[in-house]
Amino acid sequence: MALDFEELDYQQTRLGELILRRRRVRSLDNLEVHEVILGDAFLMSSLFTAVEVALADLGLAALGARRDLEVVVGGLGLGYTAHAALGNDAVSSLLVVDTLAEVIGWHERGLVPLGAGLRDDPRCRFIHGDFFAMAADLEDGFDPEQPGRRFDAVLLDIDHTPSKLLDDSHANFYSPLGLAALAGHLKPGGVFAMWSDDPPEEAFLNDLRATFSRAESHIVTFDNPLQGGESASTVYVCGEF
Repeated sequence: MALDFEELDYQQTRLGELILRRRRVRSLDNLEVHEVILGDAFLMSSLFTAVEVALADLGLAALGARRDLEVVVGGLGLGYTAHAALGNDAVSSLLVVDTLAEVIGWHERGLVPLGAGLRDDPRCRFIHGDFFAMAADLEDGFDPEQPGRRFDAVLLDIDHTPSKLLDDSHANFYSPLGLAALAGHLKPGGVFAMWSDDPPEEAFLNDLRATFSRAESHIVTFDNPLQGGESASTVYVCGEF
């Protein structure tokens, strides 16, 4: 008989205690849900994945009819953005960068529902590294096997918002200089897209528009069966499209 609540993994990391747990929500017909907690922050749940999927869909849609897309996802988590990107048959290569080896291990060991599919897809490669340090480094970049490689799209889902960070060391990325460095990793006509848990921030949009020829914010709504009604997050999409 399946347990109503099970802790699948517990690790001490440089960002704090990391917990992966699985539980059944009796009010939702015993739906099985995976959840991630980092320190005192509830990071993600497999019950709410619409915005993670929209991040990939909106970011890649901005590339139009381009094929053989080379894509970076910053932040592996439970894998929904990476999975959605691989669901686009125009994607030929996907690097998924995560600073926590423990999270990559969940997928390699099959502890999360999408892990085996990502691990076994020949287009997908997990990179253990600091996305923000890599973004600032135009010489080496995101691919240790091909320094300086450029990409059609970079999709980011790490911090809660541009101003609510998991770690203070990320702050420079959201500045005009940090965004300009990120743009240097894109091919001509490439796209940068990013998730945020808050409504669109005009100051951040202004910084994006100062860096990219076009910047948009999309409010993505989704059902919240635990609280009732709808919740919403933001996906920023910017580039030369």
